[in-house]
Amino acid sequence: MKTLWTVLALSPSLSLVALAAQAQDSTQPPTSFDITVNSAADGAPIADEALTLREAIAIANGTLPVTALSTLEQAQVTPAAESRIAFDLPADDTTILLTGLLPPLVATGLTIDGTTQPGYGEALPYLPEIPRPVVSLTPAPGSEVFRGLTVAGDNITVRGLNLYGFWSAARATLTTPAADIFIANAPPPADSSPAAPAVETFVLDDPTQATQQAVIEKNWLGFRPDESIPDQRSAFGIVVFNGVDVRVADNFIQHHEGSGVLTGFRAAGLQLTGNAIIANGVAGMPDGVRLEGDLEGAAITNNLVCANDGSGIFLFKPEGSTVIQDNDVIFNGRRFERPAVYVMGRGHQLLGNTIGYQPGAGVAVAAYPLSDRNLIRDNEFTQLDGLSIDLAARRDAVVNFQRADGPNPLRNSHHRRTDTANGAINAPEFTAYTFADAGDSLTLTGSADPGSSVDLYRVKDHTGVYSPLSEPLMTTTADDEGNFAFTWETGASDWVSAIASDPLYGTSEPSPVISVAGADGQVPAPSPTPAPYDATCFPPVAVEPPPPEPPPEPIRLRVPRNVHFALDQSNISAASAQILDQIAAAMITYPSLVVELRGHTDPRASDAYNQALSERRALAARDYLVRQGIAPERMRIIPLGETQRRTTGSTRLDYARDRRVEFEFSDTQGVEIIFEAVETDLQIE
Repeated sequence: MKTLWTVLALSPSLSLVALAAQAQDSTQPPTSFDITVNSAADGAPIADEALTLREAIAIANGTLPVTALSTLEQAQVTPAAESRIAFDLPADDTTILLTGLLPPLVATGLTIDGTTQPGYGEALPYLPEIPRPVVSLTPAPGSEVFRGLTVAGDNITVRGLNLYGFWSAARATLTTPAADIFIANAPPPADSSPAAPAVETFVLDDPTQATQQAVIEKNWLGFRPDESIPDQRSAFGIVVFNGVDVRVADNFIQHHEGSGVLTGFRAAGLQLTGNAIIANGVAGMPDGVRLEGDLEGAAITNNLVCANDGSGIFLFKPEGSTVIQDNDVIFNGRRFERPAVYVMGRGHQLLGNTIGYQPGAGVAVAAYPLSDRNLIRDNEFTQLDGLSIDLAARRDAVVNFQRADGPNPLRNSHHRRTDTANGAINAPEFTAYTFADAGDSLTLTGSADPGSSVDLYRVKDHTGVYSPLSEPLMTTTADDEGNFAFTWETGASDWVSAIASDPLYGTSEPSPVISVAGADGQVPAPSPTPAPYDATCFPPVAVEPPPPEPPPEPIRLRVPRNVHFALDQSNISAASAQILDQIAAAMITYPSLVVELRGHTDPRASDAYNQALSERRALAARDYLVRQGIAPERMRIIPLGETQRRTTGSTRLDYARDRRVEFEFSDTQGVEIIFEAVETDLQIE
């Protein structure tokens, strides 16, 4: 019996309809097609003048025969070795408004390629590796669509698309999270209520049944192609619920209610590389990247993880070991005080990362569940409100699983091996706090756990006993007695600290900072204040420097201090919007300004209620400023509830003054700021 491929070879002039008809009785009909979507419409498949994405997916999946298409639609479909969905949408109609959930992608080897759309390829000067997409997928107005694309087959690629607005209302029957892209072998529906379709049993224990080798690359997820925030944010960016060897590369993942990347039951072999993961977690799970489940062989490399509301990277009770290497993890913890990277589990490697500007520790390792053999080496830390490496001890308080707990004492019992992270490996101890020059060179001596590798770090900003480990300098090994020595030959004065690593237990916390006297015998003075910085996720684009100008006159900037709210409300009034516009204008004019948004309430209602209300008010003010173009990494949320009233009275005017968000500006480049209390937006009940 002739197959369609035989007919194609013998009769190249036959139409696709005729070929399909001749092959109707064939045992091997074509299963792969090159399909071009030329309509942004959505709805049930119908034979009309143009081909939609929903129809293209159904054709690739084999659920919509080509013969069911119109002649014009069939012209957009040709047999191919592997299925590909390309795009040729009208230039003025490139947003696909989905009226319902798209079918899962199940065709092996399928590629959905937004880079084929005419006009694709505009590169951003600050992110040239991830061009601006042209084709967008988002729910139609008034439609709740909880997923953009669902990847359920093997070797499927999603490339060059923009997805945003995928969300679902909270309800007790919710099963798996809403997301822009969801990866699993058999994802259930969002709603498992009796009225919803029955949830089929997952095949989870067999990794060969998981979705294999999906590739998600060069997509923009969570925001529009013009970089604006949608009215309804997506819940999550990419969720790998059950996948093996998934590659997530060179995506721009931003402005989600929860994490930008989330894993579930299995993500073994996950490759998360080259992504910009920014300003996620604004309403729920606050971490930029949150990894759970089977992560054996996963690698997180060369990502920018910035301005997320909690930790940049959070490993929660994972199985297997992960490599976290060469990432920039900066300006996270915009809403919650968290470590930049939080680790649970065993055998992880954190190598060569840049970590800083965090209201918390740099890297924290949990004590429970048993977390050891985690190697944390060759990282560079700056501007931390905690230790560069913080090994938590087992405590009852939840805060110790969120923020860690500061410097540990020396190990005094073998029981500490199991109740303190990384086996309670001791931090190095130097034999002196100041080493003086004794000739051509000097020797820095100390003790650590026998056989451990000891890394010496330069401390650039000495702002305390445990200042950030700024730059790795050299490594030595503690002998069988635990003694170690470094030869210091630079002749320059400096501040240094050290960490120790043992392959059986992992890396220690840092030693207290010590000073090294220079050849002149002088010890460097501690830094009075942290070094100036620009709160920005992306480094400035290199431009030819202008000729030098005379020093400017000192700048004195007057800015409003506060906005106010109605009783029990967190929405921004028109009068408050005018004040926020002034603040936005000042922050645009002076890019070095950073601000804390401190939410307050009047004293009525419970402490817990007022705490949550003050956070909603601060978030509302931050969201307004973000929509005016202020980068989220320049703002930090601090909810204070009723703890810091504006007044002590109990009149309606007093309460109106209490209901506010105050702006505490600071400037990293020397602008003098004069605050002005404003009451033009008071809302007296």
